[in-house]
Amino acid sequence: MTGHTPAASTPLAATLDDTDRRLVVETQTGLPLVPRPFAELALRLGIAEEEVIARFGRMLEAGIVRRIAAVPNHYRLGYAANGMSVWRVPAPVIDEAGRLLAGLPFVTHCYRRPAHPPDWPYTLFAMVHARDRAEVEARIRTMADLLGGRSLGHDVLYSTRILKKTGLRLSA
Repeated sequence: MTGHTPAASTPLAATLDDTDRRLVVETQTGLPLVPRPFAELALRLGIAEEEVIARFGRMLEAGIVRRIAAVPNHYRLGYAANGMSVWRVPAPVIDEAGRLLAGLPFVTHCYRRPAHPPDWPYTLFAMVHARDRAEVEARIRTMADLLGGRSLGHDVLYSTRILKKTGLRLSA
């Protein structure tokens, strides 16, 4: 979920009050792993659970927080083959192709990117997680069949290591 970005002339610190800042610090490494994480945060901050939810809503709307989502470790779930499929899709059909791929249950990310011909002609990316490379390849064939003539070619880039994904960190 994304919102608009605060005006460039407004520093980030000026848009956060002390409670917002404490909420961001409490959650920047993840939500508490409890049945009711917002209630736990409310307890830690000394505010109501509804206020935690409302503050996150305001920060999402302002673009301060881009999304609240689970980020699973695919390897721990048994998905050892991770392939970023890259597709050469012409601009007139890229939105349609993107909707088709994003609608597949095994595609976790799907987005467009600019091509850089002649070395990099790919404009549509779709991430596939599977238990092994054979399963990734089967899923890629399904995707190619679905796209048909909308794609002028594709390739698959396999993950070779896990990169730690983190965003902005505020100090307490």
